[in-house]
Amino acid sequence: MAEAEEQETGSLEESTDESEEEESEEEPKLKYERLSNGVTEILQKDAASCMTVHDKFLALGTHYGKVYLLDVQGNITQKFDVSPVKINQISLDESGEHMGVCSEDGKVQVFGLYSGEEFHETFDCPIKIIAVHPHFLRSSCKQFVTGGKKLLLFERSWMSRWKSSVLHEGEGNIRSVKWRGHLIAWANNMGVKIFDITSKQRITNVPRDDISLRPDMYPCSLCWKDSVTLIIGWGTSVKICSVKERHASEMRDLPSRYVEIASQFETEFHVSGLAPLCDQLVVLSYVKEVSEKTEREYCARPRLDIIQPLPETCEEISSDALTVRGFQENECRDYHLEYSEGESLFYIVSPRDVVVAKERDQDDHIDWLLEKKKYEEALMAAEISQKNIKRHKILDIGLAYVNHLVEKGEYDVAARKCQKILGKNAALWEYEVYKFKEIGQLKAISPYLPRGDPVLKPLIYEMILHEFLESDYEGFATLIREWPGDLYNNSVMVQAVRDHLKKDSQNRTLLKTLAELYTYDKNYGNALEIYLTLRHKDVFQLIHKHNLFSSIKDKIVLLMDFDSEKAVDMLLDNEDKISIKKVVEELEDRPELQHVYLHKLFKRDHHKGQAYHEKQISLYAEYDRPNLLPFLRDSIHCPLEKALEICQQRNFVEETVYLLSRMGNSRSALKMIMEELHDVDKAIEFAKEQDDGELWEDLILYSIDKPPFITGLLNNIGTHVDPILLIHRIKEGMEIPNLRDSLVKILQDYNLQILLREGCKKILVADSLSLLKKMHRTQMKGVLVDEENICESCLSPVLPSASHCCVVPGIQVISHFNENVITCHLTGMVTPEKDIHTRRSPSAWWSSTAGTCSTRSACPCPA
Repeated sequence: MAEAEEQETGSLEESTDESEEEESEEEPKLKYERLSNGVTEILQKDAASCMTVHDKFLALGTHYGKVYLLDVQGNITQKFDVSPVKINQISLDESGEHMGVCSEDGKVQVFGLYSGEEFHETFDCPIKIIAVHPHFLRSSCKQFVTGGKKLLLFERSWMSRWKSSVLHEGEGNIRSVKWRGHLIAWANNMGVKIFDITSKQRITNVPRDDISLRPDMYPCSLCWKDSVTLIIGWGTSVKICSVKERHASEMRDLPSRYVEIASQFETEFHVSGLAPLCDQLVVLSYVKEVSEKTEREYCARPRLDIIQPLPETCEEISSDALTVRGFQENECRDYHLEYSEGESLFYIVSPRDVVVAKERDQDDHIDWLLEKKKYEEALMAAEISQKNIKRHKILDIGLAYVNHLVEKGEYDVAARKCQKILGKNAALWEYEVYKFKEIGQLKAISPYLPRGDPVLKPLIYEMILHEFLESDYEGFATLIREWPGDLYNNSVMVQAVRDHLKKDSQNRTLLKTLAELYTYDKNYGNALEIYLTLRHKDVFQLIHKHNLFSSIKDKIVLLMDFDSEKAVDMLLDNEDKISIKKVVEELEDRPELQHVYLHKLFKRDHHKGQAYHEKQISLYAEYDRPNLLPFLRDSIHCPLEKALEICQQRNFVEETVYLLSRMGNSRSALKMIMEELHDVDKAIEFAKEQDDGELWEDLILYSIDKPPFITGLLNNIGTHVDPILLIHRIKEGMEIPNLRDSLVKILQDYNLQILLREGCKKILVADSLSLLKKMHRTQMKGVLVDEENICESCLSPVLPSASHCCVVPGIQVISHFNENVITCHLTGMVTPEKDIHTRRSPSAWWSSTAGTCSTRSACPCPA
């Protein structure tokens, strides 16, 4: 019954501890679990008195004198009955093969776990501590120390005998000892000493700060961080001591080493144990609190703190209150903190419980984030540490995150996260879609549904489309436009839209969507009809994309009415599919559209629509007169008589003038300009174009009694007709506007003509002279000849084979041509090329200018 009550109390305490952790916003640094299995069985009948930790196993001592070897899970692997009374201390060497045990009745045992060597001794006083050499496995290191009223060092000598020597005595019981390398640290009632086993010297004494505390109730905690750093915790004080080498000049009679206190600070509670954690400290504290009701002091739960040491103070990183069994009855001396250096495991030992603390890994970090409902951070942490997490799956965290967002009502965020979390898992996608359907939020997830890889069941997409069709036509149209047509049953959606159109037959959104559905279903005829009815801009794209030209042969008028420019361009670009004749026939009842088509056809090619040029005359005259004259000028297939008839009927003067001139009736055309248009400038321009003297005569005769016309002629006639012809015909006394200016202009034009003629003459003379000189220089140049050249006069070879310039036989006198000069080898005289002719013999030479052979009595060469 007592055990059941104790278990209930423990569970209550654990729940209280968990609730405190949940309320805390700061993530703990360590996690805790109770060492169970064999340990639970042991502590139900016995109480733990001490424990030591090795990387391979644990060694637990009890109040009933038993020593148990345990695995890291707490299972018993070996048991030793050492003494009928309390085990005070257990010590292991670094190899884990030798163990030392001491008990309250004075018994000391050192033995090998895997060998037969053994040491037994019983003293007449309780032995509180024992420490074997860390390298006890070596034959040269068979040493251990024990502590009761004095500190004894045991060493094995020759013949496997053990001898002992006193290292220290006279300052009370030795209650704590730690051996690291060649240094032994121990604590007695007065303070902490360090002994160098190599030099056999004590190198320091660190006195106890608070002498008011009983050493047996508040023992000293010692811990080596490394081979030269000792951490001391006693009462509420913590000191970090560094062992340093003394300089040779300072030694004299002093030890070769000394200790320096690197850091010292006070804690809030009494220290029960210490352990290093990187550059931080793990401190087990014994806590006493005062009850608010009874105002009596009681034992509270112990605390495990992580502290960052500073030179004169410390910074608390984390602090956890531990729920251990029977903590209300424990004293400071009942708690021990042991640790495993290799795995950063910390064991909190109390008489009724053993709790293991370990650093939190990424799985624990994710656990804490999930407990705090920080799902996004948990998902991010899992993705970053995907290879290191063991207990969690990214998918599970993601699904929990989505559920959390849905519970909060953040449906759009939850749907967006589904893209990343669900990935290509089609089954999970379908499951989530149904969840969103249950809460009426199918619209929220619709933009994020997969459309390619993977593809969900058609029913899923149809379900969402029906949801939009019932409440949001625009959203429905958007999905139809964005989703590929093969995601759902197209015929089902066509029927659904048609059913809705029965209620609202003129709804443009539904009609457009139905056209797109017809397109997906390759029912292009119906789609085209809807697009044309709606006058939708995509109709031309639809025709081009699906080659629907056969379907639009009877819909050309509709296309032209919708957008004549695009329609004409499309029809002209695809003449091979819809002939010009077919288009013209379809537009027969709409001549204005027929004109637009034929006009653009004529612009592209003046010859393709020649069969309709006669028709186009009337169409231009009716709908586009500004382009009639350009058409008449550019067309060579237009019947001029028909065009003249139409233009005369409509009194189109400019067009009639052009046609008359083109048909050779220039005089009638000029007369029409003068009589109908009364435009002397145009008449003059027409006369200039025709360049016909008779037209100028007619123009002068018509203008002779019209002073404004005479002024116009005087200003423009000078360069085409002799002005005297006009001036002589002007009647005396006739007033002509701006006559003086016109005469001045005539004179200026005449002077200009004279200057131009003189300038041209000078240029002509200069060019002729330059060309003559060039020809002369060319003819005077020597010509390269060889033995094959024949004289044109005597038909003899120009250069016989034995040609020499001079009469001196066997000597070549004249050298080869060297660009502009020739050198005589006999005299060295240089003769210009123009004076030298190729020799055939001393009396014959070649004239390059005449091209004939002649004879001279003397050679031109001075030699």
